[in-house]
Amino acid sequence: MEYKIDKQTLFLYFIDKIDSLNAPIIESEINEIINNNKFEKIILDFKKLNFISSAGLRIVLKLKQKYQEVSIIEASLDVYDILSMTGFTEIMNIKKALKEISVENAKIIGEGFFSTVYRLDKEMIVKVFNRVSDPFQIERELKLAKEAFILKIPTAISYDIVRVNDKLGVRFEMLDCMSLKNCLVNYPDKYDHYVDKYVSLLKTINSTKCSSDDIPSIKAFYLNKIEKIKDFIEDKYYLKAKKLIENIKDSDTFVHGDCHFKNIFVHNDELLLIDMDTLSKGNFIFELAAIYAPYVAFEQDNPGNSMTFFGVSNDFVVKLFDDVVNRYLSNPSKEAKDKIALVCYIHMLWWTKTNQEDNYKRFDGCKERLYRLLDKYDDLDIE
Repeated sequence: MEYKIDKQTLFLYFIDKIDSLNAPIIESEINEIINNNKFEKIILDFKKLNFISSAGLRIVLKLKQKYQEVSIIEASLDVYDILSMTGFTEIMNIKKALKEISVENAKIIGEGFFSTVYRLDKEMIVKVFNRVSDPFQIERELKLAKEAFILKIPTAISYDIVRVNDKLGVRFEMLDCMSLKNCLVNYPDKYDHYVDKYVSLLKTINSTKCSSDDIPSIKAFYLNKIEKIKDFIEDKYYLKAKKLIENIKDSDTFVHGDCHFKNIFVHNDELLLIDMDTLSKGNFIFELAAIYAPYVAFEQDNPGNSMTFFGVSNDFVVKLFDDVVNRYLSNPSKEAKDKIALVCYIHMLWWTKTNQEDNYKRFDGCKERLYRLLDKYDDLDIE
């Protein structure tokens, strides 16, 4: 039996069949894996499982009775029918096998740290996740996207979760389109037009009220981020950062949380979002801090990041950030921009520790700038 641990999730991979002959051996292997690893939930991958008998079902039942977070993915139609007839679909989350598609000859139309977007044909694109292997996490994003779509936030219409080689993806309906980044770069004469569209999109998101309990609080996210970096910053700065975030005025409006110009596509002069995994609710300062990160903060300690990630110069994206914030806030003061940066550096410290733990240059640089801003301001109110 094969297994892996990914972000506190234990994946168990089953092959061929589980019957009365091999069930004791398989159960023993599972117990050994469980005893030697730490995890928060279990996902049973049935992609290569052709048959499961009552002996195998008892193994699954024992796991479900012992651990609350147990689910099954990639169940073939035959195996799914067995699970359905025996009532397992009523007591646990079970997903059928995913459709497999190829992107071998597909054109890349968008690329980021966590995903790559390919055009499949004139009407369909697929977003392939580079660092997410949990389909239930992706389903959460689809649910958030549908919630936003219903509330008239401009999002592409999402369809099904698919498998692309060894990765997961989501198919979207997206007629002929271009990323906002490419529009801004390729049509400089329309730069102001697209910046205005960009600001309008941000304001639409940040003014749309959310009444669903399924949408998380971004303030809660940030307080959790502060706890994650607590051991790496001085106590007085930890306490002040926590206090400032706690005192930010609450809001029941949406925050996209990663609304840079590679996550936005233009179709018939309308801007559409396809990346909704960071959707939350809260104060708009978190939205502006989120775009400060890729446009400004990442470059500060790693020169060349803008060219590597966006394919454009740092001067271009810094100007874009300034133009967007100036129009969003109607020519904000330096204090307002400093406070946006302060919130961003909290995120940057957490992000670096989580995704690039050995990037000490970036962590120390962001920490120094955060300390300087924390010494300067006693609130995060901006007009």
